[in-house]
Amino acid sequence: MSFLRRTPAAVRERLLRGERLLVSAPSGEGHLAATDQALLLPDGGRLPYEEIEKASWDQRGLTVIRADGTTVRVAVTEPGRVPETLRERVNSTIVVNKHVNLPGVDGGVRLVARRKPGGEVLGWTFVFDEGLDPADPGLRAQAEQALEGVRRSMGV
Repeated sequence: MSFLRRTPAAVRERLLRGERLLVSAPSGEGHLAATDQALLLPDGGRLPYEEIEKASWDQRGLTVIRADGTTVRVAVTEPGRVPETLRERVNSTIVVNKHVNLPGVDGGVRLVARRKPGGEVLGWTFVFDEGLDPADPGLRAQAEQALEGVRRSMGV
């Protein structure tokens, strides 16, 4: 029996046209599945890989931190190959990941460019070092200036 036929129909029905199912795992609420485009959550939600900031696993399951700061938790006791597939797919959306020290402060900013799988660069994210205020207009201006330098040097 093929992998796709062993996957519950409720998961297969959620695939978008042309989307490929890569792996799936049962959870307390249904099935968690990774496709070539997104992580399909048991509650019917979908998380595009370019919107996932961080994912971690422990004995209780998966914790995902989205780019907007919200957290998603899924109880999965037997994740199978989902963790490594999720890591690979999220990493494939990162085009640039560069840390730049900011002048006059103790720290810097990580400049991250992301894209949809196989698509163009969607945008850049500033991840300030711990202790730096991302709302500080002076730091934002320095980060913007650093970004322009990185974009010029990398052609992105």
